Amino acid sequence: MRSLVAALVPSFLLALVFASSGKAHAQQDKQQPPKSAQQKPQDKKPATDQQKQKAPAEDEGQIRVGTQLVNVLFSVSDKQNRYINDLTKEDVVILEDGKPQQIFTFKKETDLPLTMALLVDVSGSEKYVLPVLKETGQRFFSSVIRAGKDTAAIVKFEGEPTLMQGLTSSLPRLRKALEDVAYVEPPRIGIYGGPTPPINGGSRQGGTSLYDAVVATAGDLLAGEAGRKTIILLTDGVDTTSRMKIADAINEALRAEASIYAIGIGDPGFDGVDEGKLKKLCEETGGRAYFPKGPGDLDRAFAQLEADLRQQYLIAYEPETISADGSFHKIELRLPKRNIKDLRVRHRRGYYSPKAAASNR
Repeated sequence: MRSLVAALVPSFLLALVFASSGKAHAQQDKQQPPKSAQQKPQDKKPATDQQKQKAPAEDEGQIRVGTQLVNVLFSVSDKQNRYINDLTKEDVVILEDGKPQQIFTFKKETDLPLTMALLVDVSGSEKYVLPVLKETGQRFFSSVIRAGKDTAAIVKFEGEPTLMQGLTSSLPRLRKALEDVAYVEPPRIGIYGGPTPPINGGSRQGGTSLYDAVVATAGDLLAGEAGRKTIILLTDGVDTTSRMKIADAINEALRAEASIYAIGIGDPGFDGVDEGKLKKLCEETGGRAYFPKGPGDLDRAFAQLEADLRQQYLIAYEPETISADGSFHKIELRLPKRNIKDLRVRHRRGYYSPKAAASNR
């Protein structure tokens, strides 16, 4: 998947390499000036499949017991959208591929470091709402980011994604990156004008490659990171030029153990918001989609998103059947002892096991 992504979104992956040496830790941010697209890349060893499966050490807020431990973050709310915060280990049953698993760890988790990537749609359908999206995004980061603990990155996308800011705890750098996010009018062609269409796989400027942006962000920016990994989409969900499919975007997010959240908003003069696609992206990965009716509802949507990120439980279990073939394993979480109707449990729908190292025999 990694090599395929590199072939599909070269400009973004090049930017990721440039940003890797400045991967955002608060101490580095203070000592180093902002990186530019003209800086030389530095070598960075890609994370192995087994490294991606390892949980961070316990002193970082998570549990680590070998490479086979599966961590599942989840939240529960009722039909009035109130969080259920009094669950115990005895309330929860977790199944992998339909088989009950023994829970190793269960705890309320509100303090894990957040590792976020904000993906901003700058295609034509977002042109008129983009200024308020950027302003609200800045307020969100000011409220959420804890210096030295949480990190965030900024990616803009239309036909292709572009990394505006690598992972950092620096609010000034995040604000500057959001300020620099802008809509660019695509070239006009023909008598009547119109955006330049892609020719033989060439430029896709003026299109919207949402799925490509998610695949590249999950696979090349977040996969090797620790903490609670989240992709936040600011888009109408209408994909017009991706080479990848929605299933590819979901699978790459699951491999990176990243949840997708979306705030679906766009220009009513275009095709509206594709709520179905955004819900699918989010629900399969343990996230949630919000659909504000207008710019005035954006602050409430971001506030709800922040609450979701802070109202979670952590379960850890070691699978009864351990595989090392890179296969997908379905996760299902149930609350059989709870009689509250219409409870909504949000968690990732599964994970990919690591692949065993090739044998020389």
